[in-house]
Amino acid sequence: MHMSLNKSELVSAIAGKAELSKADAEKFLSAFQEVLEESLAKGEAVKVTGLLSVERVERAARTGRNPRTGEEIQIPAGFGVKISAGSLLKKAVAK
Repeated sequence: MHMSLNKSELVSAIAGKAELSKADAEKFLSAFQEVLEESLAKGEAVKVTGLLSVERVERAARTGRNPRTGEEIQIPAGFGVKISAGSLLKKAVAK
């Protein structure tokens, strides 16, 4: 069965594990998000050994296809985000 945590449930889980108030856990999660956004905007990767790495990647301009019409379209160069699982996360799902 596939289940997921929403933000509120994640905040509650962090609060319980770290013995924080829900308000402090919410502050942590918001600060973590801000740090990720600011770092990626500057082109800096964020790496938490064993957990994950997040980095900005460049995407070259390319030709695509409109899925509705089949018409070719030009997709401009831009940036994307690459998230890689660390060894601890990989180990956790292999159980």
